[in-house]
Amino acid sequence: MAPPDDPVADPKAVVIVGHARFTVLTPQLIRMEWSADGKFEDHASLVFINRRLPVPKFEKRFDFKDTNVRQPASLTIETDALILGYMPGNARDGQFTPDSLEITFVVDGKQVVWHPGDTDLQNLQGTTRTLDQARGSKTQQPIEPGLVSRSGWTLVDDSTRPLFDSADFRFLHGEKSPWPWAMERPANEKPGAYTDWYFFGYGHDYKKALGDFVRVAGRIPLPPQFAFGVWWSRYWAYSDQELDELVRGFRENDTPLDVFVIDMDWHLSREQLQAMGETDQSGYELGWSGYTWNKVLFPDPNAFLKHLHEEGLKATLNLHPASGIQPWEEAYPAMARAVGIDPATKKYVPFDPTDKKWATNYFDLVLHPLEKQGIDFWWLDWQQQPLMSKVNGLSNTWWLNYLHFTDQQREGKRPLLFHRWGGLGNHRYQIGFSGDTVSVWESLAFQPWFTATAANVGYAYWSHDIGGHMPGAVDPELFTRWVQFGAFSPILRTHTTKNPDAERRIWAYPEPYASVLRSAFQLREAMQPYLYTEARRTYDTGVAFLRPLYYDWPEDDAAYTSKGEYLFGDQMIAAPVTAAADKVTGLATEPVWLPKGDWFEWPTGKHFYGNDTYERSFAINQIPVYVKAGALVPMQPAMLHTGEKPVDPLIVNVWPFERYIDYAPPRNTSYSVYEDSGASVAYQRGEFARTPIKAALTGDSLRVEIGPVEGGYPGMLKTRGYELRLPADWPPVSVTVNGKAMPFAKPGEPDGWRFEGNTLTTVIPVPAQSTAAKVVVEVQRKPLLMAHRWGRIDGFAGKMTLLRGAYDAMQQTGPVAGPSLALIDAMQSGDRLSYAPERIEDELTHLDKALAQAQADVVALDKVFEQWLSDAARRVGGSATAPADIEREKQKRRDALHRAEALLTEAGK
Repeated sequence: MAPPDDPVADPKAVVIVGHARFTVLTPQLIRMEWSADGKFEDHASLVFINRRLPVPKFEKRFDFKDTNVRQPASLTIETDALILGYMPGNARDGQFTPDSLEITFVVDGKQVVWHPGDTDLQNLQGTTRTLDQARGSKTQQPIEPGLVSRSGWTLVDDSTRPLFDSADFRFLHGEKSPWPWAMERPANEKPGAYTDWYFFGYGHDYKKALGDFVRVAGRIPLPPQFAFGVWWSRYWAYSDQELDELVRGFRENDTPLDVFVIDMDWHLSREQLQAMGETDQSGYELGWSGYTWNKVLFPDPNAFLKHLHEEGLKATLNLHPASGIQPWEEAYPAMARAVGIDPATKKYVPFDPTDKKWATNYFDLVLHPLEKQGIDFWWLDWQQQPLMSKVNGLSNTWWLNYLHFTDQQREGKRPLLFHRWGGLGNHRYQIGFSGDTVSVWESLAFQPWFTATAANVGYAYWSHDIGGHMPGAVDPELFTRWVQFGAFSPILRTHTTKNPDAERRIWAYPEPYASVLRSAFQLREAMQPYLYTEARRTYDTGVAFLRPLYYDWPEDDAAYTSKGEYLFGDQMIAAPVTAAADKVTGLATEPVWLPKGDWFEWPTGKHFYGNDTYERSFAINQIPVYVKAGALVPMQPAMLHTGEKPVDPLIVNVWPFERYIDYAPPRNTSYSVYEDSGASVAYQRGEFARTPIKAALTGDSLRVEIGPVEGGYPGMLKTRGYELRLPADWPPVSVTVNGKAMPFAKPGEPDGWRFEGNTLTTVIPVPAQSTAAKVVVEVQRKPLLMAHRWGRIDGFAGKMTLLRGAYDAMQQTGPVAGPSLALIDAMQSGDRLSYAPERIEDELTHLDKALAQAQADVVALDKVFEQWLSDAARRVGGSATAPADIEREKQKRRDALHRAEALLTEAGK
């Protein structure tokens, strides 16, 4: 068990001079206090809860110009990174002013001197409370400052932030544990009489800054594993029947679903309360708050929730708690008596969460009974006044997040909360509900930057309304691209407002959108091993797995200006499409900057050298994601919900290494797949397992080692199979597993490695064995082929996608025309390779010829197409067909031909 947080710093880290106290927390982080009465604060604040860090190496030097004066004229504190100079005599009572205080450090080889009052013009920003009503980047409230800056420094002013009365947040005795509570700053710490600053001088080492921040401000907790699946949410007065039908829809359409978010109509509605003659005594809107099931929509909540859980789903309910507990609530009599109100008076119980007695009873008597029925966590939808009335400076949002999260901790759960950002320190209480955005392309385009930038304050888990909230109805292309972004975001949750035209059931969209949406949902569920591993890394390091590019490439200007891109874990960069495609070609084009190194474009298999910007085009079924050369990406078999079955086999994608050079030394890469129970907090006590994976390329030989598993937890698999997938690369000439040769298997044949020709992916199944044993897979490829990877097979998967698109487009020209034999021949290249991968060199040569002929065929067709259209129109026309209808059909076929021509041109590049 980890020791409790301790807000009192080691005395050896503290230097006091007159009215000032300096605490050296790390070589780059110093707390600076000034107090008019010389009294300093050792309580935890809402943000800084642990100041008891190992004392870093530093020197303190005093300069006594007058030996008869006890207070030195100056103090110098020097760490390995900072030099702090304090001259108390230069300001009244030694207050912190530009004349009395300075900190010197080096940023990018240049000396920087900071003084109080300096403006941080290059702050990289943090996040904001909500995106409610946001259209693109036009937010209601400004983005708050971040903890990192290109200036190399940031200053956090903690002077007026409320405090905690204690700092043991472990809750070792469950609900009987002491509950740290907010309190105001004491009277001697009023503005002007007390200063409490934290100076972060980390230069451009942003990861280090955030890593040290969570050491003093608490770690970013690991959400339950189900949170990384698929969420359904819609503002709609659903009945239990409709929700059951919705679940069946997901299952029948082979679409994963993990979480049901049930909006506010689950409780008694305004219409029902008006019919009862009720009014909201708090003055808020009637029916907005509620804690009593609407038995018209949910006749048997217990049975309904039991059925959801049997389907493998988790459930959350929407809360608007500002109205308190009104007399019509089932929990009212008990709650009223608990706070000293006679229930017979029918006087409502005002909302008073800063009162510990009130809050304890609120959870015990109002929310916990609903949890026992089957509610797994709460969607806290606070939209009222920003500050608590009884504790000065206490944010309602911040405090409610703290209460609901720590209440679950006290219950022994791994907590999960769904609410808006409350301010600095709320990284400990996630996940975030970003609010009601406008459903336009500009809103989608803003969200990658917004989500990544929140990492600058440790807020790693924003959940957006995928598809936007209002007006609700959304163009299929926009919705599809939004879902694709959601698949590569912290949380994938669709949502919309109460509009009958708003559709979020993916199977209700026309093709090809329905299939593409389903694939995105399935990919999200399949990526859970990778997502969960990277989330654990977030917990360990304080660095969000979805983060800006400048964390890893801080000296590249493009890392700051490429706002539509972000790191998605340590292995990949995502650059989601956020603008509409060309109406004729169906391709969306965007610039993509890639940092130094070798990268592979996931949907196309194309290799890129980094430190450059590329103009790239993507079909609707392609998600721009770039994986590092040699990346190891773990995935799981298809599942309809988290934990539907064990992750067996564990799928390991081994991406090609950097450019082959025949005299290069062996290339190596490694990854460690993280697993735990997915539901308890025992991971914080060391109950987890890691599966190490290593890959090495030597010449034409690839060796992959998996396991043995390190560590353990209750319920972990003792035996497991694996599936190696080697995308975008040459097929093997031989494969061995633990020294035993494995034969090739054609599609449909069992017991062997297979080859997926359209993506040039070798698939190697490894039979189940003890997880305590090591698996060794060796893949030998034809000599010299590896040296020709980029020229011959580079981007093959993307070419197959374009050829299929051209084929489909030509099918739409019928009955006037259709795909030529050369186009069909070229489009079938990958399929033929699945049966005979050993013919890959001949197939590639043949593909070049077939593609050239297909291009020529379309060009020739274009010259006669208009005449063929007219002839066909005369054959099928007549008095019964309106000229406008005929012209519309002709234009559809013209567009299809032009789309095929453009796609073939793109394929030939």
